[in-house]
Amino acid sequence: MLFFLSTNFALAQLAPPVAGKRPKSDTIHGDLRVDDYFWLREKTNPEVKKYLNAENAYAEQLLAPTKDLQEKLYQEMLGRIKETDLSVPYRQGDYFYYSRTEQGKQYSIYCRKKGALDAPEEITLDLNQLAIGKSFMGLGAYAVSDDGNLLAFSTDSTGFRIYNLQIKNLATGELLPDHAKDVGSVFWAADNKTLFYVTKDAAKRPYRLYRHVLGSEQYDLLYEEKDERFNLFGRRTRSGKYLILYSGSLTTTEARFISADAPASEWQILLPRQQDREFEVDHHNEFFYIRVNDTGRNFRLVTAPVHDPDEKNWKEIIPHRPETMLEGIDCFANFYALYERQNGLPQIRLTDLKSGESHYLAFPEPAYSVFPSTNREWDTNLLRYSYQSLLTPSSVFDYDVTARQSTLLKETEVLGGYDKNEYASERLYATAKDGARIPISIVYKKSLQKDGRSPMLLNGYGSYGFALPVSFNSNRLSLLDRGFAVAIAHIRGGGEMGKAWHDQGRMLNKMNTFTDFIASAEYLIAEKFTSKDRLIIEGGSAGGLLMGAVTNLRPDLFKAVVSHVPFVDVINTMLDESLPLTVGEFEEWGNPKKKEEYEYIKQYCPYTNLAKKSYPAMLVKTSFNDSQVMYWEPAKYVAKIRSLKTDKNPLAFVTNMGAGHGGASGRYDRLREIALDYAFMLMQVGLAGETEALP
Repeated sequence: MLFFLSTNFALAQLAPPVAGKRPKSDTIHGDLRVDDYFWLREKTNPEVKKYLNAENAYAEQLLAPTKDLQEKLYQEMLGRIKETDLSVPYRQGDYFYYSRTEQGKQYSIYCRKKGALDAPEEITLDLNQLAIGKSFMGLGAYAVSDDGNLLAFSTDSTGFRIYNLQIKNLATGELLPDHAKDVGSVFWAADNKTLFYVTKDAAKRPYRLYRHVLGSEQYDLLYEEKDERFNLFGRRTRSGKYLILYSGSLTTTEARFISADAPASEWQILLPRQQDREFEVDHHNEFFYIRVNDTGRNFRLVTAPVHDPDEKNWKEIIPHRPETMLEGIDCFANFYALYERQNGLPQIRLTDLKSGESHYLAFPEPAYSVFPSTNREWDTNLLRYSYQSLLTPSSVFDYDVTARQSTLLKETEVLGGYDKNEYASERLYATAKDGARIPISIVYKKSLQKDGRSPMLLNGYGSYGFALPVSFNSNRLSLLDRGFAVAIAHIRGGGEMGKAWHDQGRMLNKMNTFTDFIASAEYLIAEKFTSKDRLIIEGGSAGGLLMGAVTNLRPDLFKAVVSHVPFVDVINTMLDESLPLTVGEFEEWGNPKKKEEYEYIKQYCPYTNLAKKSYPAMLVKTSFNDSQVMYWEPAKYVAKIRSLKTDKNPLAFVTNMGAGHGGASGRYDRLREIALDYAFMLMQVGLAGETEALP
């Protein structure tokens, strides 16, 4: 308590930075909008960097009392990680491919062995070498030609998602002169020399498909997507027979295809775009297998003959099921795997292509995540999948479809004596104001007393139909072992309960996302897991929008808010069609140039709804090179809060000046960022003086 009181006294002496007001006025639908901080968009303006650096310095001062705690947390988290480790190798052609890490090195090293796992190692790509002299390094494409001789890879050295393509001769280690800038998907034809790749426009939208024959000077533009709502994505089917090019918006899909052994042929329409029809295609023998939502939002499965995949030739394999979301399909020589979601939980369904018999894998815990791992082999009876939960570390299995048996290949090792039996995990349900049941996944130490006095971290997202995974994180133990419960609210706007769940939390239903989260918080308080003065909430990107909206709606409900790269200036961003994502996301948020949609967005836009009142303690984080949520959104948001807040609660704003949307790219740097987040949280609930975990 002495630490807490002395810290509060010290914080009261600090003066936060003040951003100057330079009003910019706009009128839309007769509504006058004044933005005092529009000037913070000027990335090359020295005053902008000066302000961001001042905020960083202030945050450092604000958190200085937790410096020892941050180091303690960092060492704890680092101590649970096997720093020198190896991924599970997967087979592709004649080689086994894997990645490994080495103690003291920030990035992965990509390797392979020919023929057998005891063969000599070949390093295909060492990101540590590529990162020398750079503050950021991200790997995009990693595609090996059929003969195993060539690697097409792309890297981003800024965090702004500018992935540049290079080709490496794996036999000699030589980098070939062939290259391309700012690419998305990359995939090989079957001839080991023809490469297809997609490039992006100024708004970071993947929109052009190119073909390049290695060694030539030709980079042939094959297709350009003119509709700014649509993005291009290409891939090769697991069968190796076909190349598929998707053009997709958030609601609609189109696909083209060619034979992988005829790369010079003309791309054919597989299925044309029809508004609100989405689909995914895989291949087996004479048929395309198509997951499509034409008869219901949760998708059905049909087959179509390769020679004429028109809808008139479709055969339904699995009908639309209102209670089951069909999320994906993988075809193999002898079976196919369907990835489904029922009652908010993922399922894997296997079907033998000879007998037609189907069965499901069984999973042991009440809340978990499961998804396909790397499956490059076509003629196999094995499906590799990854499983984890709030209690079980990430685990890789091979499932024998014939024997119906899973074999554990690797469970991520947690050093330091982690015992899952000391912790409990539950799936709970809150009731929304309209009666909807909101799933909540929660984990806590079994010694936790449900008396309302325990601190809690509540996470949420609720956008794009993305189901927030119920995953293991060894870093989280530093909170759980200090008495925290950690929960995930699976709110509407996400995909946990199928497409309808997404629809009920997007466009003119978006308010459900925020009220669901508030209902989840109130439920956890009513159930005595925590209390208002012990509840911390956290979200990032669209989850940062969630943080901003619920904080405006119910600032009294939360002790503290941690918001990562938050999308908080919704109206201004969605009015600017030059920005990445804006046009494509009209189908998620709405278009404020339409009066009805403007009025609806105005209800919840965090920046618009800031007011002169008391706010919880806040930690807001961004990256200067973020291309998805531009740094100025949280910068403007923080500047405006500072001008309005009537409380004395801490507000820290941290900008990583050398990173992108995901924060630091190096694994050790990332741990430092998490240590800062946790120290801030512990400080807010009076546990910053507790450098040791509770017994």
